[in-house]
Amino acid sequence: MLTKEINSTLIPTLKKYFGYDSFRDQQLAIIESVLSKKDNLVIMPTGGGKSVCFQLPALLFEGITLVISPLIALMKDQVDGLTANGIPADFFNSSQLSSAQNGIFDKVINKEIKLLYVAPESLALLENILNEKHISCIAIDEAHCISTWGHDFRPSYQQLGFLKKLLPNTPIIALTATADKATRQDIVDQLNIPNATQFLSSFDRKNIELEVRPANDRVSQIIKFINKKPKEAGIIYCLSRKSTEQLASKLNQNGIKAAAYHAGLSFGERTKTQEDFLFDKTQVICATIAFGMGIDKSNVRWVIHFNMPKNIEGYYQEIGRCGRDGIKANAILFHSYADVIQLRKFAEGASNEEVQLAKLERMQQFSEATTCRRKILLSYFGELLSDNCGNCDVCKNPPQFFDGTTIAQKALSVIARLKESEATGIVIDVLRGANNATIIDKGYDKLKSHGVGKDISWRDWQQYIIQLINQGICEIAFHKHNALQLTIFSQKVLFENKQVHLTYPVTIAEKAVIQKELRETKVKKDSLFERLRKLRHQISLEENIPAYLVFSDAALKEMERARPMSEAEFLKISGVGQRKLEVYGNEFIAEMVSFINEKVQKKDDTYKVTYELYKEGLSIEEISEKRDLKSATIFSHLAKLYADGKDINIYDFVTKEEVEQVLKAKEALESPEALKPYFDYFKEEMDYSKIRLALTILNS
Repeated sequence: MLTKEINSTLIPTLKKYFGYDSFRDQQLAIIESVLSKKDNLVIMPTGGGKSVCFQLPALLFEGITLVISPLIALMKDQVDGLTANGIPADFFNSSQLSSAQNGIFDKVINKEIKLLYVAPESLALLENILNEKHISCIAIDEAHCISTWGHDFRPSYQQLGFLKKLLPNTPIIALTATADKATRQDIVDQLNIPNATQFLSSFDRKNIELEVRPANDRVSQIIKFINKKPKEAGIIYCLSRKSTEQLASKLNQNGIKAAAYHAGLSFGERTKTQEDFLFDKTQVICATIAFGMGIDKSNVRWVIHFNMPKNIEGYYQEIGRCGRDGIKANAILFHSYADVIQLRKFAEGASNEEVQLAKLERMQQFSEATTCRRKILLSYFGELLSDNCGNCDVCKNPPQFFDGTTIAQKALSVIARLKESEATGIVIDVLRGANNATIIDKGYDKLKSHGVGKDISWRDWQQYIIQLINQGICEIAFHKHNALQLTIFSQKVLFENKQVHLTYPVTIAEKAVIQKELRETKVKKDSLFERLRKLRHQISLEENIPAYLVFSDAALKEMERARPMSEAEFLKISGVGQRKLEVYGNEFIAEMVSFINEKVQKKDDTYKVTYELYKEGLSIEEISEKRDLKSATIFSHLAKLYADGKDINIYDFVTKEEVEQVLKAKEALESPEALKPYFDYFKEEMDYSKIRLALTILNS
């Protein structure tokens, strides 16, 4: 345990540089362990606050904290974020000029920076400062890259074991968002930190809504989804480089600013694409898994998987790149058997083929689940969820089961008559009674079962067959051109009438846009959050930093709710530290004051318009129609105007007898503030407008 003197500085340091008043789950214990110069392995979900676990101790150590990060392109982003918080940091890589590299060495020697980011390939160039005189701590980010058991193995990470031998007294903290038991053990073994304290945080990201959809017409589905979120940034992960480019092109053709990102692009192209996304110039990135690692962009609101990932670790880490600020986010996965087949081919011949195929099977089971998806996801990492999450597609729309025995028997009969030699597409064509060239050439139109399932659509048959495969009632022979084949369970269904339960095919119903939604959209455009977002964007352009480095969406939401009017109140906002108060405080407070004043003015103006129409002699119904407001709203305006002393003949709308009745009710009910108790008191025979007007007279 740390001394009280050091411990007492942690919360003030957290608030000053990071803007938070308290630590999140396990952060304090990890930081105390690091400052005690112990080795640590930290498994914490994306957005869980891993960076603070080494960035805050770095401020208290005498020397620098060396941060090893896998991608050069991301280091600038990390350093920009630290600089925005008033923390001196820099990055070092082999592409820098020798003069720039020497300048960084000088900063380290003169203790002018607290953190130095470097890729593992560049460690050899740090020979003159790679000693315990200058380095107080080593942080290894994305530590799963060291292990062949991990989902993103990088050979360059395997050299890092020498660091503990070279700097035996320097604490090492290895961090990653995803690592199963085998990967965790491999990390500590290869880094030579066998006694490292291991911290495993909850993997549950409650704010991310999980959804799996069939991959039918997925481009159209994606376009509709994005059009509902016109200002929200998102990432679409694809299996191939070609897919990223094709999808980005289709999105742009539909008016959505999108760009492709993959390893086949030049370094300059990848850097520009990434920066355009960080600066909100590009709304959507269509990427291979090369994109996203280490990016701290907090306002990514959704992640879509165009293809199924090869394992749950990769899926979990990729969906973790949305909703880092804790605000609601969406993760959509499109699932198809074509992806399963493709990923199986990728795994064939790999040195760890058996491991890859086993992990792919778990990913497939997750995609095809009919039970809470979050339970499956968390159990993979050894975390048990007692109740259903209520925030995944299965929980929100539980599948409806029905007796599908006849459907199963029809499918199995066709598979048998095709001698178990054809893939799903041909099987469905025979079931549907198709007469295309392939069916006729092979004589399948002469089969007794030809057309036996023509009453079911092609798409529905596809989903039913997937369910039969999942239940083991038939199977895919991948080594026989993906032919559907019978199993021991097939015989029981065909000849013993074993009952089969199926679920109705999933359809993605698009909600009709109703007038209420249009009004809500209009309100959002004129919201305080939108005003603050525009101010943030303007500042980001002026300072040439991504908008989320000014303030996160979560901080803006809290400003909208709390509406701080002073520096002291502004500093209480989570995410506002001392430097951000000094640099941005006045502008944001001024914007909030301006917004509130405008709202007050608009409210005064709306009363004024109603009063002028009233003085013109218009009836309540006429004013209501002219202003496109409900009559109840007009009555509330008149009540306010009367209370403010305006010349309103209020007894035109409520009688003296009704006022007397309301007075008696007020005494009997002991002056409630709400109108409903009065409404109930009169057994719903006096309407709200009369009650409001009577109370206005009585209160005046």
